[in-house]
Amino acid sequence: QMQLEESGGGLVQVGGSLRLSCKASGLTFSRYNMGWFRQAPGKEREFVAAIRYSRNTFYADSVKGRFTISRDNAENTLYLQMDSLKPEDTAVYYCAGDQNLILSTIRDARAYDHWGQGTQVTVSS
Repeated sequence: QMQLEESGGGLVQVGGSLRLSCKASGLTFSRYNMGWFRQAPGKEREFVAAIRYSRNTFYADSVKGRFTISRDNAENTLYLQMDSLKPEDTAVYYCAGDQNLILSTIRDARAYDHWGQGTQVTVSS
């Protein structure tokens, strides 16, 4: 069973930066497709970014050019570098993983079997 633990959230001003981390354990991290999702109060969970085991990356249009997803397989860790943060980026951020998801579902939260508990990101104006 894959276990995921996020860290790095916090309070930041508009235009600031944060780097989220997601430490994985329990299975072979390098074989997994990984994603970041977020959920704001009263809204559905939405896709932010994903990185395949092959290191191909995918981004939501709302974060493209501002966020960067990466992975360190030696450290079993997924990252999300968030720059030029906006108030609308405020949400709980979750990392997720799945070994077998197909490319067409990489933006779909329902395709991921493993989830962390989330970390709060608050961007103040």
